[in-house]
Amino acid sequence: MSTANLLMLEAVQTHIGAYHILHGVDLAVPKGQLTMLLGRNGAGKTTTLRTVMGLWHASQGRVRFGDRDITALRTPDIAALGIAYVPENMGIFSDLTVKENMLLAARGAKNAEAMDDTRLKWIFKLFPAVEKFWNHPAGKLSGGQKQMLAVARAIVEPRELLIVDEPSKGLAPAIINNLIDAFGELKRQGVTILLVEQNIHFAQRLGDHVAVMDNGRVVHAGTMAAFSADEQLQQSLLGLAL
Repeated sequence: MSTANLLMLEAVQTHIGAYHILHGVDLAVPKGQLTMLLGRNGAGKTTTLRTVMGLWHASQGRVRFGDRDITALRTPDIAALGIAYVPENMGIFSDLTVKENMLLAARGAKNAEAMDDTRLKWIFKLFPAVEKFWNHPAGKLSGGQKQMLAVARAIVEPRELLIVDEPSKGLAPAIINNLIDAFGELKRQGVTILLVEQNIHFAQRLGDHVAVMDNGRVVHAGTMAAFSADEQLQQSLLGLAL
């Protein structure tokens, strides 16, 4: 398994208006693996994801994707490099059907018939609800179904890096297990994944690597296996034990 880093943040600082949120984030996301970004509420996790995507721009430091410096790129140009982002609010268009939501994300297709049929069948296998409610308004879906649609939309075209903010938040255990299976399958397909997650069971089941944030910095980075085995470290960084 390659340990080359697909995504690198180097001393990244981010200001939002008068607020200084990130205070020099250093983060490495190894290619083909799943990295968990953990931390207490307000630690800067979502700001880190949004800075990677260019939704907020780093005031200092550098963001690299492969061998490219993407620090100053616009969000559409970052996405075009093969990076997909699923925000915490999922970003679903409620008034559009599931099919229309998927079509908007499939930039290479002018209509639903032009979408990659083989890839759609693979997505339907991962997320049966997407196929079941294909012609239903997305706003009528349950929270878990919306989350499945959000992830399905992010992978409707092949992506090199998938960034997801708290996918299990508020979901039932059965839906969480379905998401764990789906992310595991994506990883087997070679997709690199960066996940912000509060559900420790979710993190343990999926994570290869872990980075823990506090007060706008990464204060610990290492393997998930080592972190899971060290209750004292978990207590000191997260205030809880896995």
